[in-house]
Amino acid sequence: MWVYATDLGGSEAGEGADARPADEVVAEIAAAGGEAVANYDSVATMEGGERIVQTALDSFGRLDILINNAGILRDRMVFNMTEAEWDSVIDVHLKGHFTTTKHASLVFRQQRSGRIVNTGSESGLGNMGQANYAAAKEGIVGLTRTCALDLGRYGVTVNAIRPRAGTRLTLSPELREAMQRARASRRGGDGDASETGAEQAVSQLDALAPEMVAPLVVYLCTDSAANVNGRDFVVGGDEVSLMTMPTKQATIHREGGWDLASLERVFPQVIGANLTNPAPAQPPNTGS
Repeated sequence: MWVYATDLGGSEAGEGADARPADEVVAEIAAAGGEAVANYDSVATMEGGERIVQTALDSFGRLDILINNAGILRDRMVFNMTEAEWDSVIDVHLKGHFTTTKHASLVFRQQRSGRIVNTGSESGLGNMGQANYAAAKEGIVGLTRTCALDLGRYGVTVNAIRPRAGTRLTLSPELREAMQRARASRRGGDGDASETGAEQAVSQLDALAPEMVAPLVVYLCTDSAANVNGRDFVVGGDEVSLMTMPTKQATIHREGGWDLASLERVFPQVIGANLTNPAPAQPPNTGS
């Protein structure tokens, strides 16, 4: 198996570029006896997506699997978010999934086989301070379902995961360094396990190791999963959960349609009977 590792290597906010993340992955694969090639293009442009796919074909002669996992964060409450912060997250996550999928789908359609695994997030279900990220991630799930319908007839499956994992994107540099020192201590190295919080952090985050996510991704790319298509999974630690497809939860009908008066009378009794406000109004903060 050949692996083509693409990583622009920017910061969690998408700034700058660094070849080391992709190079480190390639080195790990080579050390394990595999073969890999690094690429540093950005998925945020159509040209970048095309180069990523074409370089994989040039390097290995074929393409069978596409894992879309590029991401950045620009977290801010919606009333403070700038257009640039919105656009950059949408470009890398949502558009970034499209740019590579578009060009890979041409290959997969012609060869009548292929696997695509996209990366969503439970933040897509709603997470305060992440309007851009949540919109992009839930858009990826919609993209996944639609691409599954577009490509399924050609023997291609498209699925999405919502991973629970501590990564370069989600962990602070300080916590990553503390974890490295604590793990070195476990292996009998020079690390100091007594550092405040380090050992505890390692224990808590071991369950969120990316290695706990990888087996499902691999499984979705096997022949055994040929009929798993257009689905969405939460995965991490010891859990794999299949998400439900969106369905109607409650319905009301009225001959001739609804008006405001009838909705005010019926809605609270049926559709609104068990609804709760996830963020009810709070009194103004009068603290100094």
